[in-house]
Amino acid sequence: MEESRALAALQALGHETRLSLVRILVGAGRAGLSQGDLARRLGATPSRLAFHLSLLEQAGLIAARRESRHVFYMANTAGLGRLIGYVLNDCCAAHPEVAACCRHSDRRPNPPT
Repeated sequence: MEESRALAALQALGHETRLSLVRILVGAGRAGLSQGDLARRLGATPSRLAFHLSLLEQAGLIAARRESRHVFYMANTAGLGRLIGYVLNDCCAAHPEVAACCRHSDRRPNPPT
């Protein structure tokens, strides 16, 4: 992944609404969710939601498909994986402690004492 693409993706994720959208869409799986369903879940106005969805799509973190009059959004798992891989391998140089935290993401590391 190019650094500029990684920066755009990280910037897109750096907002509460957009991070929530990615979480929801990852959980929705391949079927995705319509913009209306996403708006209801987040309590967002359609125009504001469209702005956030557009940024995530441009960053390669989500994808859209049209079915009739509806647009469905789903997580772009390959794009998310490339971003995580970039951060882990390029930025963190596959540091063993960082990698260990990724393998055990269900457990939060104890803060240093």
